[in-house]
Amino acid sequence: MAHSHGGGGCSCAAEREEDPERGVAYGLFRRIDLARLTCLNESREGSGRLVFRAWEEREDRTQFVESDDDEELLFNIPFTGNVKLKGIILMGDDDCSHPSEMRLYKNMNHMCFDDTIREADQVFSLNRDIHGELEYPTKIARFSNVYHLSIHISKNFGAEKTKIYYIGLRGEWTEAHRHEVTLCNYEIAPNPADHKIEQISPQMPFIS
Repeated sequence: MAHSHGGGGCSCAAEREEDPERGVAYGLFRRIDLARLTCLNESREGSGRLVFRAWEEREDRTQFVESDDDEELLFNIPFTGNVKLKGIILMGDDDCSHPSEMRLYKNMNHMCFDDTIREADQVFSLNRDIHGELEYPTKIARFSNVYHLSIHISKNFGAEKTKIYYIGLRGEWTEAHRHEVTLCNYEIAPNPADHKIEQISPQMPFIS
């Protein structure tokens, strides 16, 4: 069902100069495990993945995701390592289909809409942004060790459906700790208790 929210349009006339450094900063899309990324309530299967792409391609209006039954969308975004998330950009149309609220949840795998009743880690009220000029800074201390990010688009500006062209993620990526190394260390240094040595008297020599 549609929710009506008046106002919210961004009227600032910011200079749109391309900044190569900004493009590098928004490179976290390369660290997304796209094969496991899901978007709930997308009208076209797999279209939610299309909005995570290079900064230079953000104004490609042929690639977008649109909601299906109502205005909500829920992205489940697994990363290939640990991320310190610093900022988000979200682009839509200059109309009522543009999201008006974005809710972030960290490290909640396989979220569904029923889970969105939980308190979000951060909530943003959004302005219309059709060129990727507005960045929403995260609480870095709260998003410093993220391996899975869920983005809940809970409202738009009053349309029946929501449309998004681009979501940019800015931050730092580090490789995940490899637990199998720890397991190898256990194999290299076996526990004598595993071999029931305590059942053998210390004074008795081993007989080969």
